[in-house]
Amino acid sequence: MILKKATVLIVDDDPDVLTAVKLLLKPEAREIITEKNPENLNWLLQRHEVDMVLLDMNFNSAINTGNEGLYWLRKVKEWKPNVCVIMITAYGDIDLAVRSLKEGANDFVVKPWHNEKLLNTISDLLEKKEGGSAKSTKTSVKSTAGDTAILGESDAMQDIFYKVNKIAPTDANILILGENGTGKDLMAKAIHERSLRADKPFVKVDVGALTDTLFESELFGHKKGAFTDAREDRMGRFEEAQGGTLFLDEIGNISLQQQAKLLTILQNRQVTRLGTNKAVDVDIRLICATNVPLSELANENKFRKDLIYRINTVEINMPPLRRRNEDIVILARHFAKQYASKYLKSSMDFDAAAINKLKMYNFPGNVRELQYTIERAVIMADDTTLRPDDLIFSILETNTDSGAVDADNIPLSTLEKNAILRVIEKHNGNITRAAKELGLTRTALYRRLSKYDI
Repeated sequence: MILKKATVLIVDDDPDVLTAVKLLLKPEAREIITEKNPENLNWLLQRHEVDMVLLDMNFNSAINTGNEGLYWLRKVKEWKPNVCVIMITAYGDIDLAVRSLKEGANDFVVKPWHNEKLLNTISDLLEKKEGGSAKSTKTSVKSTAGDTAILGESDAMQDIFYKVNKIAPTDANILILGENGTGKDLMAKAIHERSLRADKPFVKVDVGALTDTLFESELFGHKKGAFTDAREDRMGRFEEAQGGTLFLDEIGNISLQQQAKLLTILQNRQVTRLGTNKAVDVDIRLICATNVPLSELANENKFRKDLIYRINTVEINMPPLRRRNEDIVILARHFAKQYASKYLKSSMDFDAAAINKLKMYNFPGNVRELQYTIERAVIMADDTTLRPDDLIFSILETNTDSGAVDADNIPLSTLEKNAILRVIEKHNGNITRAAKELGLTRTALYRRLSKYDI
């Protein structure tokens, strides 16, 4: 259905939003209906042949649950299952908006939106509806940073990819959380590459490794003679990132004194080099990352809450590899191809036993550990097929407590499957011995092998 023929219903308790969207769509659509009170939704949907609903995520209405948008989305889908719904959300509600896709929403837009992008989103959805072709919402994110890419088909990664593609074109400050080795720096680079600042600098600073003196000099710059080793004027990282993105890694490890200085810069959007009183305006998009859990980061004794609010407009949680088990083989094959090319070897793949070994391992070092494991295997392999003996996991990671599985968060089916794989490998594929150790009959074990596609 072309937008020119469509009736669009906009439901938002902010009159400015209603006016802005109506003015935008009026020349494009057949009819625009605006409504402040979502409790009138059913009446409006019965009275009008609505093709598209733009629905706010939060209302000050009688249904005051904090998830008002999800409530009214379910109602719209109950009353009119075939109506397209786009959720309107603020930065802070993006996680809810991503959840709304699973509840039946077709898409969401983030306030403030770009008019052309909103028009394209509405038009694309209406055309898909008219053509009856509902394409998968799955997406992916690749970063050209370093030697790797961000890949994944797991639900956890698909949610992140969708969120990234939505927030990247905005100027929202982003906090990336996750264990070491989960790819926080690659995600920061990928966000920059999808932003409107992509043609400007991307500047990374490991702030957790800086002393108080180096912190100011590195971030804000200095004038010649400002301190003993200041032999020339030096531009700070804020100025280097002018117009682009500044990525502050390991932000959770900076001192309270450093936090106060950083907060002042972010509030004023100005930096002053050491040794001068002249302030310089800075225009940067800020992305921060830390492996410190947010609950621990929010401890007032360790990290200023006012700074958290500044850096955490949108939060992205990078899942550990053990919680995205279905991505292990995808990543392993990607790394095998990458390193076979790098080391001038023939194309390589894994036999079934090697894949089982990868799936059974916990990867406490996350994607980084998998990457180095595959690189080592490719270098040492004498054949184009990688086998279990070629996969040697890091002793450093294996002996750390970080590798302990959080069993409370792992489905029982996954635990059972991993146990079966482990025992079968132990007995070199001998089903009789494996069944005996597992306390199962051969028939029962075969049923489980079929169930888990082993």
